[in-house]
Amino acid sequence: MSINSVLHKIKNYPLIALSCALSVSCSQQDSTPQQSINDPTQEQWQTLFNGQDLDDWIIKIAGYPLNENALDTFQVEDGKLIVNYDQYDEFEGRNGHIFYKEPFSYFRIKVEYRFVGEQAKDAPGWAWRNNGIMYHAQSPESMAFEQGYPACMEVQLLGGNGTDKRHTSNLVTPGSHSVYQGEFREDHIIESSSKTYHGDIWVEAEVEVHGGDLAVHYVEGEEVIRYSGMQLDDGTPLTQGYIALQAESAPIEFRKVEILNLKGCMDSKATNYKTYYVANDIDSCEY
Repeated sequence: MSINSVLHKIKNYPLIALSCALSVSCSQQDSTPQQSINDPTQEQWQTLFNGQDLDDWIIKIAGYPLNENALDTFQVEDGKLIVNYDQYDEFEGRNGHIFYKEPFSYFRIKVEYRFVGEQAKDAPGWAWRNNGIMYHAQSPESMAFEQGYPACMEVQLLGGNGTDKRHTSNLVTPGSHSVYQGEFREDHIIESSSKTYHGDIWVEAEVEVHGGDLAVHYVEGEEVIRYSGMQLDDGTPLTQGYIALQAESAPIEFRKVEILNLKGCMDSKATNYKTYYVANDIDSCEY
């Protein structure tokens, strides 16, 4: 071998080594997503609001037919799902809800919301900066034409007025009841222990629901209330239903709406087994 050949190899060795290192690194990176997918501890959150349109949602506003978005109440703007009352002369009791297209039973739902702007004219004072996340709700198709609220469990979202204490993520029970601190309660509102959030700031609210057996509300990662025994007024257990966001005269924005299904295959031998499932769906198992 000539001296020039040796010098050429030495000169290019760092590049060869770097190329090999990058090749190994890229190979490792390529394998990571697959490992993540198969990791039974990896949470697989599903985005309910895609930031672009309302195609997966069903609108029901009191006094209007199903899916009529009266006065452009529900909108998508800058990647956010918003409730807007700019076209309302007066509110006139037109409570609205926007339902995700399919029901859930065991899940965690997480939203980021903020109140903005002025309340619709002529709306009641108690509804100021007051909306909600409804779960285990009746289907939008089953609601009466003038019905203002679905029968459901409600996570009440409240904004502060800059001065007074005002808890958020309270439990509200339209057409329903629950067991709180071991006692069957018929209260329409049971307050949480949350902090008060004044101004137009973003707040993260999360709810974990186990059928009709347990519900826990979290605000900014802190537990603020838990209860059980969810049921309709007539005693029928509430174990599943639809999720809806409320329009109760207060302008509000949602920039995140996502869900983690807690019902699935609990057989550890299955490829789609997850350690965080709390309810077994044996028919969903894949091998």
